[in-house]
Amino acid sequence: MPDVGASMPAIDRQFLADTDEIVSFYDESFNLVDASAKHEETHAIDGLIEASLWHVYPELLAPGPRAAVDFVVAHGLPRSIEIADTTRNTRLTLIVFRTGSGLGVVEAQGSAIYREASTQGESDRALLLHQATHDVLTGLPNRRHFSDQLRSALPVPSGASLALMQIDLDDFKPINDTLGHGAGDIVLKMAADRIRSVLRDHEVAYRLAGDEFAVIQWRSDQPREAERLAEAIIAAFRPPFTVDGINAFVGASVGIAVAPADGNEIEQLMKAADIALYAAKTDGRNRARTFTRSMLIVLEQREMLRRSLRTALEEDQFFIEYQPLVGPSRAVEGFEALLRWRHPLIGIIPPSIFIPMAEADGLMSEIGQWLLEQACRTAMTWPPHFTVAVNLSPAEFLHAGLTDRVARILDLVGIRAERLELEITESVLLERTTNNLDTLNTLNVLGVQISLDDFGTYYSSLSYLKNFPFDTIKIDQYFIKDLEHDKKSQTIVRSIVALAHGLGMHVTAEGVETEGQMNWLRKEGCDRLQGYFLGFPLPAEAIGDFLRNASTVPADFPGLGADRNQALRPETR
Repeated sequence: MPDVGASMPAIDRQFLADTDEIVSFYDESFNLVDASAKHEETHAIDGLIEASLWHVYPELLAPGPRAAVDFVVAHGLPRSIEIADTTRNTRLTLIVFRTGSGLGVVEAQGSAIYREASTQGESDRALLLHQATHDVLTGLPNRRHFSDQLRSALPVPSGASLALMQIDLDDFKPINDTLGHGAGDIVLKMAADRIRSVLRDHEVAYRLAGDEFAVIQWRSDQPREAERLAEAIIAAFRPPFTVDGINAFVGASVGIAVAPADGNEIEQLMKAADIALYAAKTDGRNRARTFTRSMLIVLEQREMLRRSLRTALEEDQFFIEYQPLVGPSRAVEGFEALLRWRHPLIGIIPPSIFIPMAEADGLMSEIGQWLLEQACRTAMTWPPHFTVAVNLSPAEFLHAGLTDRVARILDLVGIRAERLELEITESVLLERTTNNLDTLNTLNVLGVQISLDDFGTYYSSLSYLKNFPFDTIKIDQYFIKDLEHDKKSQTIVRSIVALAHGLGMHVTAEGVETEGQMNWLRKEGCDRLQGYFLGFPLPAEAIGDFLRNASTVPADFPGLGADRNQALRPETR
């Protein structure tokens, strides 16, 4: 059969509804997936009810016709099969041909002797029609088919209900990045099969684009039935996808909207499903969320914040707080600069909310530059041995010109490079590894200290530690919170300390909130501690009082006794 996909014309979906052709399409399991309106009328089949090839044409189960069907499946060559239609007291010629994901059948009256010459043309025509409305890779109905189906189903009549599920694959991008697009295509095909495997009657899946899928479900008990199906889809994605012997884990997030409750027009319903999908993503992914009006309010608030964020820097709404970094003797060795946003109407906005917004909108580079310069200027008012730690977001780290910006700020402020510590997370090293290591090495040449933040919570590839000599590893507070009584946490923290010291690196533990945690970490040789037990984040103007306050800082701090004033003397340029 010729490759008709390359020259496929843009066949309108309306053609399938208006044509007099009796055409039907079946998946690899011989289940009916699509049919022309004429076919549905002729065979009295509800287009929304899944049927099989054997249900539509039971005569094909006879030995001769069945052998012809098996020949088409095995060899991909179209065949004309003559059967007796007892219901209409006539003989039919079925032109059976292969599609990308199953079989197609064109029905014509008359003897196969007179139809043989047109077999190829009929099958090509039907195949073109199928490809116009189906995804070539997965065999699922495509976006055009989805839009037409949803548009024809809405508005839902009184007393009925329809659920729309938007499905987005989680962690799919790393598959393409690490294993290649060929592996990505294999995963997409397997993903489509897994979605298809949990569908029942009155449920149809579609591939919209990339790793985006959708399901339309016609059931009365909504949203209960949609939530049941969504959980089945999520469960189907829990086993790994095996590609060339490699296990890849890809999850699914699902957003659910129900018509007519959440909208009875296509744009309204799709917007509701998109908002629910966004909620599923932001709640942690690999889960389903059903649309509620509160989600719309939250989204509108986020959009308002996003617009406000664009003017926050020029209107001086950002400020910095500094949390103490304490040595094993409980002496302050420096501070970490923590970015804060005070919205004029809402108040303090958590960094976990506004930093992802700034990254997505390309604002983090400008905000990060402001943070770095202000933190360095503040550090110039501290004792000359104090360091200042500044977090670099992944978007900021990947932005071109980072090293030039850091060098320029060091020169502008006049602070020694070794007093600046830049904290990065392992996530920034997942992309463009060679360029990332070049950036880290350049910063190292400048004399800036580099800290690997939140170690143990991401991918923790030891190759990072081998390829680049970080100055410091920061142990995430997740391992510190139950350190006093959890043996596993103790083993992990003890191993990280030994690993870092063996590689010539220092260790900082964050999230220290009790004296017991502090004593355990000091005993194990942790170089630096950070947490509420040792000091809360402070505004710059409160640091002097913090260092002088004997009730806040133990009186045995080195350098803060008789020579307190000398220790607090600002560094001069």
